Amino acid sequence: MTTRNQAISEDTLAWLAMSLAPTLGPRRTLDAMRQLDCPAAVFSLSLTELESLSLSAAAAQFIFDGKAREVAEQQLLRTAEVDAEILCFDDERYPERLREIYDPPPVLWTRGDPRLLSVPSIAVVGTRHPTPYGVGMAEMLSRDLAARGVLILSGMARGIDSAAHRGALAAQRPTAAIWGTGIDVVYPKENRKLADAILATGGVIASELPVGTFPAPQNFPRRNRILSGMSVGVLVVEASEHSGTRVTARCALDQGRDVYAVPGNVTSKGSWTPNTLIKQGAQLTASWEDVWEALPSQVRLQLEQGSASKSEVPASLLPEPTLRPQEAMVLEQLQPDASTQLDELLEKLDTQMTSSEVFTALFELEMAGRVRKLPGNFYVLSF
Repeated sequence: MTTRNQAISEDTLAWLAMSLAPTLGPRRTLDAMRQLDCPAAVFSLSLTELESLSLSAAAAQFIFDGKAREVAEQQLLRTAEVDAEILCFDDERYPERLREIYDPPPVLWTRGDPRLLSVPSIAVVGTRHPTPYGVGMAEMLSRDLAARGVLILSGMARGIDSAAHRGALAAQRPTAAIWGTGIDVVYPKENRKLADAILATGGVIASELPVGTFPAPQNFPRRNRILSGMSVGVLVVEASEHSGTRVTARCALDQGRDVYAVPGNVTSKGSWTPNTLIKQGAQLTASWEDVWEALPSQVRLQLEQGSASKSEVPASLLPEPTLRPQEAMVLEQLQPDASTQLDELLEKLDTQMTSSEVFTALFELEMAGRVRKLPGNFYVLSF
């Protein structure tokens, strides 16, 4: 008699076999599995029955000959050897947001607690060659959002991705990395310590690619749909015109996810994508409040209820900027607990500064996170 554990193992093996069969993409695999009474039934089908599931001839033959099962068994062994586990589409721990996209991965390989992938998350993405400003903003925003219970999701690539993970770790909160390689292949290699830190702080690493899969250019655009699909929204920090980050932003829009973007210097090529996204309607983001206020109310409620404590947020990771005299004069007129209307501010500073100088100082202070603009041209201190 088959025990429950054996039945679960057979189903997992079936999901693996289907996901590893040649010429089958995620969509076709899921369509085929939905037609079966249980996943393991695929192993008992005739060749004709397999082809009736709209499988290609090559895939049907691969499964019928037992090769798919053999490869799946090998993958299960390799998965256990690297201390990972298989998360199948029908597993209750599979992230619900990811189920909603057009082509969710039938199988995820994970290290760490896969239930973390269901926590409301923001995917932070951007260039692999950021400016110091981009790195600082990615770390600061990720840290501040993580401190408030938002899961920071990224791809652990060089640049903005790594900065996002470091920001979450600075808040002493878990973070999730979605890889474009096998779960055992750290890429880039210099991020091994970062991967270890993610797992050591209760985070999770996931991939839709089999154990042993090495970096390949085509894997990373495919990975991007998972980043956006698993998240509530995507935050773009810096990216050039032809960056892969644009693919992630496009996936987010196609999947009905929110898009946030950090504005940048218009003369910098790394500002092209975020500035263009803002022009097209993305949420301009200068502080964590810009993301928080745009989150759906049910998501904010979930985060507030799930927050273990309202612990003090760590100090900013950005160096404290040196203020120009005009900026210092504007700051002296603002308060953290009461808003000041722009006309009132202009009147107070009328004998000391021109209106143009006030506008410039306010803009610079907003970009530095020192001042926050409220509806109606009201301003308050951010600290």
